Amino acid sequence: MPELPEVEAARRALEEHCLGKTIKKAVVADDSKVIDGISPSDLQSALVGKTIVAALRKGKNMWLKLDTPPFPSFQFGMTGAVYIKGVAVTKYKRQVRLPHFLYDISVLEIFQSAVNDTDEWPSKFSKLFVELDDGLEFSFTDKRRMAKVRLLNDPACVPPISELGPDALLEPMTVDELHKSLSKKKVAIKALLLDQGFISGIGNWIADEVLYQARIHPQQISSSLSKEYCATLHKCIKEVIQYAVEVDAESSCFPLEWLFHFRWGKKPGKVIGKKIEFITAGGRTTAYVPELQKLTGDQAGKEQPAPKQKAPKRKKGKDDADDDDDDGSDGEKESESDEEETSTKARSNRASKTRGRAKKTSADNGGDSDEPQNKTPGKTINSKQTKAGKKASEGKASKENGKKPKKTAA
Repeated sequence: MPELPEVEAARRALEEHCLGKTIKKAVVADDSKVIDGISPSDLQSALVGKTIVAALRKGKNMWLKLDTPPFPSFQFGMTGAVYIKGVAVTKYKRQVRLPHFLYDISVLEIFQSAVNDTDEWPSKFSKLFVELDDGLEFSFTDKRRMAKVRLLNDPACVPPISELGPDALLEPMTVDELHKSLSKKKVAIKALLLDQGFISGIGNWIADEVLYQARIHPQQISSSLSKEYCATLHKCIKEVIQYAVEVDAESSCFPLEWLFHFRWGKKPGKVIGKKIEFITAGGRTTAYVPELQKLTGDQAGKEQPAPKQKAPKRKKGKDDADDDDDDGSDGEKESESDEEETSTKARSNRASKTRGRAKKTSADNGGDSDEPQNKTPGKTINSKQTKAGKKASEGKASKENGKKPKKTAA
């Protein structure tokens, strides 16, 4: 999912190209799952004629400040993205396998996601399309429908933004503050980093990256970290986020030795020659390097690697770039799409029809009784045969075998 660097890249693009311009037209998708708490027509009416004066962000949330309230806010979910026609804005990606470009920031624009004249515009996944008075157009899209677009008088003062902890880029803790906060937390450090109420903006890949670079095991209890480890963690959080922001979240420009390039898909791999393993920490799939990230103190030697699992079959045509390494999103769960729901119902109906046909066939053949059935139509073995019937059957069988029937006591 888009984390702090991706959302910050979108915010900076809107700030650079849209400030001081008036909204001439707005088109809002009829999608109540994404457009939250307001009708499309009311949102359109509230935006048209307003001037954009600022683009703001906290954690993984962004909002546009207009000349008068209310203001549109954006929670990006798993696949939320901002596109500006004719302008390159980085799209969230898992990984770009171009190692020879990793250190060459000059090629950044080649891999950024710009809308071309030949592209569908606005995208069929557009949830909010805006045309400004100078003709510039931008769109907020969401393929998997887990984002939220709201209209709020003061986005910073209401949930979810009001419940966020300090922004990892804009409001960083000092080393002493971080150490003091961690000393009170009896939870795994990975889970704590994902807690947006503790620090906002850090998601799954950033948490894995900073813990790898700090050489801290993701299951290490936060309160057990020494001040030295806290200082290293503080340094790594700052450096990873600042670097990702400086290159506009363009993953092909991340340093080659970053875990980021090798952590996706739970596939066996190595980073700087060291084996990567996967566990669950903080409820999320977690990549780490056991040789470098060891549990310490009372937890030493208690690593619990995740059991090996078969990779799920992927749907034909599924876009890897639009998936996270698991289905969670720091507390969010992806619901089935309409197509998936329809497919599920169809399979259920087919299964019901099959069961119905099976029951009908069973009934035609003598019912669903557990009693064995005779192969001759219309004749079944009766479990309540009389003694006379049994004797007759035995006698017939003996004659066919050339033997006299056994005498039975009267």
